[in-house]
Amino acid sequence: MIEALRRDFNERYRPEAYRKMLHSLDACVRTHVEFRVAETPCFLPKSLLDEMAEVGVNLTHQLVANEPYLKASRAMIPPQYCAADETPHPHFMTADFGLVREPDGKLAPKLVELQAFPSVFAYQFVLNEVYRSAFNLNGDLGYLLGGHTEASFWKLMERVILRGHHPENVVLTEVEPRKQKTLPDFLVTAERLGIEIVDIAELVADVRPGKPTRLCYRKGKKLIPIRRIYNRAIVDELMREQIDLPFDYRESFDVEWAGHPNWYFHISKFSIPYLDHPAVPPAIFLHDWMAGKGRDRLPEDRERWILKPLFSFAGKGIEFAPSDEMLASIPKSQRHEYLLQRRVNFESVVDTPHGLTQPEIRILYLWPDGGQLEPVLSLVRLGRGKMMGVDHNRDREWVGGSAAFYPAPNR
Repeated sequence: MIEALRRDFNERYRPEAYRKMLHSLDACVRTHVEFRVAETPCFLPKSLLDEMAEVGVNLTHQLVANEPYLKASRAMIPPQYCAADETPHPHFMTADFGLVREPDGKLAPKLVELQAFPSVFAYQFVLNEVYRSAFNLNGDLGYLLGGHTEASFWKLMERVILRGHHPENVVLTEVEPRKQKTLPDFLVTAERLGIEIVDIAELVADVRPGKPTRLCYRKGKKLIPIRRIYNRAIVDELMREQIDLPFDYRESFDVEWAGHPNWYFHISKFSIPYLDHPAVPPAIFLHDWMAGKGRDRLPEDRERWILKPLFSFAGKGIEFAPSDEMLASIPKSQRHEYLLQRRVNFESVVDTPHGLTQPEIRILYLWPDGGQLEPVLSLVRLGRGKMMGVDHNRDREWVGGSAAFYPAPNR
């Protein structure tokens, strides 16, 4: 998008540098990165990244301060997964944006979705540094947001995830974490913060008479009490895989959540119809549309519609231009779990040897206890198809997971 930087990168690009980058990335994260990493980073104006970051903050505060909305979103949590001791705000936020062309020719961000769930903060930090090294990028190019430096970024990560607890008593939990594609992020996080990675199904409930139950994990022959959980387990997967947990989410434990599970439901695609902002495309719940409500929110042209399940990850279940027959085939009891939204035609603005490519830009935020919601990083997904997820672009080149750099203000 910054033409001079884009042209310079494309002219200097060599396939061997890309292969070197992938080897270096695997070495840095101490495992193989299974999803596709793009051949190129993106070069975006800092003002555009800041605009997206500000929109995400605005929308998050709209929701967190809206008690009727939180009550409605709480009703969407499966009863057996409505966790006790909900925190007053999420600790992690992501806001995904595409770019549209305004009538005056200016590019502007449009929201794809919000999610109050951790993204690959640690991995993305490493990816930016590997891009810089492998392609000999100018040292003046920045990528951290919110005025952060490397030191302040990791200090804030430590503040949010550890919150002053000894690292031995803080764990990152996930369903079979060693089999997840996000394992590179887990490993970097664990190494930088000194915490353990634990399968959520292997936690141990330590019942103590007259005291709150503790959650523990096994370290060799020792049972280590957990003070804080960096939660990476998605309820959608727990339900789909029918994971048998050794504890009940609804019980109050002597443990803190870094990323309380309920926020995954509170701020998700479910929030979009409640948001009021020019950057948010109109949307309506499927059960409302089927009942004849809010039909003026969607255009007559079905090609400009998109159907999304509210609680799914990585683009699962999305349908473009859904027909009446398709909508009617969804059982009435499930229609409240789907969203109809006006489809936005995002601009393809990244010039590559394979043609113009579309970026979807995610802003990553941290929100410490007693602090403010802060943008810290961005990540980019490059694609040339309808779906932007890295899984949907694995057989193409110059697409996949990427990063965003911006020039120093004096350039």
